[in-house]
Amino acid sequence: MTNHVDADDQALTWLDEDRLHEECGVFGIFGHPDAAALTALGLHALQHRGQEAAGIVTFDGAHFHTERRLGLVGDHFTASQVIERLKGDTAIGHVRYSTCGDPIMRNVQPLFVDLASGGFALAHNGNITNALTLRDWLITKGAICQSTTDTEVILHLVARSEKRSFVEKFIEALLQIEGAYALVGLTNKKLVGARDPFGIRPLVLGRLGEAWVLASETCALDIIGADFVREVENGEVVVITKDGIESHRFVPKYPARLCIFEYIYFARPDSIVGGRSVYDVRKEMGRQLALETPANADVVIPIPDSGVPAAIGYSQGSGIPFEFGIIRNHYVGRTFIEPEQRIRQLGVKLKHSANEAQVRGKRIVLIDDSVVRGTTSVKIVQMMREAGAKAVHMRISSPPITHPDFYGIDTPDQDKLLAATKTLEEMRTYMGADSLAFLSVEGIYKAMGYDGRDAAHPQFTDHCFTGEYPTRLRDREGPPQQKQLSFLAEVG
Repeated sequence: MTNHVDADDQALTWLDEDRLHEECGVFGIFGHPDAAALTALGLHALQHRGQEAAGIVTFDGAHFHTERRLGLVGDHFTASQVIERLKGDTAIGHVRYSTCGDPIMRNVQPLFVDLASGGFALAHNGNITNALTLRDWLITKGAICQSTTDTEVILHLVARSEKRSFVEKFIEALLQIEGAYALVGLTNKKLVGARDPFGIRPLVLGRLGEAWVLASETCALDIIGADFVREVENGEVVVITKDGIESHRFVPKYPARLCIFEYIYFARPDSIVGGRSVYDVRKEMGRQLALETPANADVVIPIPDSGVPAAIGYSQGSGIPFEFGIIRNHYVGRTFIEPEQRIRQLGVKLKHSANEAQVRGKRIVLIDDSVVRGTTSVKIVQMMREAGAKAVHMRISSPPITHPDFYGIDTPDQDKLLAATKTLEEMRTYMGADSLAFLSVEGIYKAMGYDGRDAAHPQFTDHCFTGEYPTRLRDREGPPQQKQLSFLAEVG
């Protein structure tokens, strides 16, 4: 995987390097006269899933129209002239944070190609773990790749298929890829959606009047006033045409393994994922954390914004009052920050400031959702001490991240993960906290409504904590290419 940083992004990189980043969000709508505008709204609701680039492709019954931009949705897709160019009653859209392929225009999605049967646009959330293997094979067969993103591999596989119908070609391509994916695609007659056999990445189906909608999260349905119909199932392809909706299962059905980080960090708190309120789950993680790791403290303080629901739960579970002891600045711009060392030393204060009145003289419990490298935690603990905290107890509402992700989350190599290189006491010393504790793996499953983790049949994709990856990592293992169907037969 590559994750290149452009020159004008370098100033912010050091601020963001200690957070997890999702690859992207996808959206599609079929049969609405305002398809482009509604897609822009849907992408705006999914902006938290990718802030690097955005794109929309529409079809007007005769021609496809494409607009792709680097930057935020609101910077490019609110101008009437842009939306007016995107004619048609069918559209798909994408917001991106790159985990595979550089952040350059040729990698901005949706990708569009002309096939023998007509145009095809595709947007992808996730990561194909055998993409490099397939790409090398495709190039030896004469393929000419125009991007460095794994999504292009799917387009080539569809184009090479000798099956008769588009749906058959699409399914044949899916049977050759491994990893995590939620896909929305657009042809001159169809809107298609697909989820990987394990359902690692989310995808939901909605209805707005007579129009059908596909989206990464329910919050994108809410913003346009669409009704939630159901989740696209793991291993399912849905095909939407003017005649209605069809469902095709391309692998045998078995229990899904949604990525646990959708609940911990990625999904918006107001989304419903897997039938669960993300906000309620995060609060319950905080309550479980309070049960497992009590602290002798005066106040519970979240590290905003993602730590807020868990901090509320910790407060409710412990009886310790909740206060906003850290205020987040949401308006840090790219060009404001200079890269000189003297400015870098301001560190986290550009995004977070201490609310000294709630901190001074108090024993505080800091709640965060996860720790990656730990550099942000160091700065925030130091900030709390400078604001007069009598004691700083650090509590994390997820287990230690000890293994990298290869399914669309931008995690560092294992030797850059704090929990993979240090003991709990070493991490506490590094952060400068008086105490440090994480939610256990069992605790996170209890927060999800289970008695604990079933080691034989894990209910979620939780490899970042356990090292148990649900698929083969073909590009890292190097064995010969095999179809995903063969692998599923082995593990099923």
